[in-house]
Amino acid sequence: MSGGPAGVVLLTDRWQARRSLVDVVAGAVAGGVRWVVLREKDLPRAERAALAVELRAILAEAGGALVVAGPDPLGGDAVHLPSAGPYPPPRLGLVGRSCHDRAELARLTTEDYATLSPVYPTSTKPGHGPPLRPDGLGALIAASPVPILALGGVQSPDQVTACVEAGAVGVAVLGAVMRADDPVAAAAALTTAARTATATAQARPELPSATTEEER
Repeated sequence: MSGGPAGVVLLTDRWQARRSLVDVVAGAVAGGVRWVVLREKDLPRAERAALAVELRAILAEAGGALVVAGPDPLGGDAVHLPSAGPYPPPRLGLVGRSCHDRAELARLTTEDYATLSPVYPTSTKPGHGPPLRPDGLGALIAASPVPILALGGVQSPDQVTACVEAGAVGVAVLGAVMRADDPVAAAAALTTAARTATATAQARPELPSATTEEER
């Protein structure tokens, strides 16, 4: 699994979805999403594993990938772990970790990426915070040993842009797509913003390094 999650990453929550979870994910993929994190931890393992198979098929057709929340990859090779553990992380093709501060970032070892949250106030976890805001996000990204996805309260293209400008490789969203009347349009607006902001950041010229007297 080359690289890691970037752009817009969708976290699932069937209780907030306006239609079936499979339909919402399919709509998000049609709108440009290529990474999905399967949550639904309250499901029995067999049901959750069957759902993982169904979502992997949708993503595979678009060249995307499914990440499973928790240490059990459900037949796959990618997981996203909570900040509480397990430590050390399992050896799999892709491992992510939820982080919230410098101390948790400092505990990262072989993880491939991490999320930082909450960036903005979030209705999914009201009272969780305080929000980092883009400035706080950028400061933590500077201290991170791995690429960072911004998570928490990201609802609009402008917020996506601000997170990428702060140094995030992408954003993880839940309600913005799960609760959308039109998941395709919602995902398309966010993924377009992420692509544009990423392209702008990559095109930005680096500051010239200082030259020595010998080089002058």
